[in-house]
Amino acid sequence: MHKLLVLYPKPADPDHFREYYVTNHLPLVTRMPGLLAWRYSFDVAAAQGEAPYFAVFEAEFADAAALTAARASAQGQQVTADIRNYATGGVVVMDYPVQDGTG
Repeated sequence: MHKLLVLYPKPADPDHFREYYVTNHLPLVTRMPGLLAWRYSFDVAAAQGEAPYFAVFEAEFADAAALTAARASAQGQQVTADIRNYATGGVVVMDYPVQDGTG
């Protein structure tokens, strides 16, 4: 499994971010090819002090190739282009392979 993690610092207008993100951006995300699962939250907390991020999003793909193909697709390019419409605080995008824990 391969994950995409998107961290959003606090935007200039949090209400606009929430409304736009749920109403416009997430429907675009759901059309990305190869997307297995996704989740998000606006309730980001830090263990101590103020959280450096306002929102978080994560998506799951079968492997790195599936994520790369999804981001390169027309739908993926539309998702990337849409970020400027709500993420006025910037965005941090990371991806990584997931290792299963054993215990």
